[in-house]
Amino acid sequence: MIRMEQRTLGRTGRDVSVVGQGTWQLGGDWGEVREADAFGVLDAAVESGVTFFDTADVYGDGRSEQIIGRYLRDRPDADVFVATKMGRRAEQLPDNYVLDNFRTWNDRSRANLGVDTLDLVQLHCPPTAVYSSDAVYDALDTLVAEQRVAAYAVSVETCAEALTAIARPGVASVQIILNPFRLKPLEEVLPAAVDAGVGIIARVPLASGLLSGRYTADTVFAPEDHRAYNRHGEAFDQGETFSGIDYATGVAAAAEFAGLAPEGATPAGTALRWIIQQPGVTAVIPGARSVEQARANASAAALPPLPQSTLDAVRDLYDRRIRAEVHPRW
Repeated sequence: MIRMEQRTLGRTGRDVSVVGQGTWQLGGDWGEVREADAFGVLDAAVESGVTFFDTADVYGDGRSEQIIGRYLRDRPDADVFVATKMGRRAEQLPDNYVLDNFRTWNDRSRANLGVDTLDLVQLHCPPTAVYSSDAVYDALDTLVAEQRVAAYAVSVETCAEALTAIARPGVASVQIILNPFRLKPLEEVLPAAVDAGVGIIARVPLASGLLSGRYTADTVFAPEDHRAYNRHGEAFDQGETFSGIDYATGVAAAAEFAGLAPEGATPAGTALRWIIQQPGVTAVIPGARSVEQARANASAAALPPLPQSTLDAVRDLYDRRIRAEVHPRW
């Protein structure tokens, strides 16, 4: 088993691998994945040094959590920290974010994962008002006191939401979209997290695959794949699909980004390496639907840091092609 760099995940006090395993894909929302194939992905990640899985109760309506639970029961030797999320299975109303619902949601996740105490539960991009509610944080503190969860955190859509959560003393980490096509968190969110001792989990690191350089203007995605049905935010926040970038714009920008990859590195590996070396980032959580993808993602942790010339070129690409579409929104 490979030993990967570990970083402390904010106020959890737990160390996790700098490349984690996102498991949205394993729930089926990116096309069907057989359980045996899902186990293969998780096995490849663990063997490559990954010690951090990120999931949610809404991924496949619990299927992702259940797969992880069964996998870890079969692999008791795997020392994996599991972060899940709650709140997106209910109607998105601030009034639904109350202690009784939290207990119900947590109990379902604990059953799915087969654990008494969840390592980390994150509010899953709730309505903006939720981040400012004293009652919500009181309820989350109660979950910790009841040992339903060891720690709590938030997943956000906007930098403003992240900054609101970072100011709360009980928030262990913030999960936010961060990639070479989404640079705004570098301005205030990451510095604030460093100052507060809050972890940063970078999600959508490849802009839904755009930054892999594998897609063209003619690529067709399966009907059940969110990249086919949520390009304009029809099902959930538009920023979750291709980082909110118009697909044609993203394909063109990704082709240019691919040219920035150092010799011996793939575009995807370059994007992940870029994220890992941003000050304040704890872990990045790319998804994978195959063993090969899981291994390739993990290997980004061993790449040498990108030189300043590449970092400058990424910034220039963002400013020219991407900034106007995403920077004012998220």
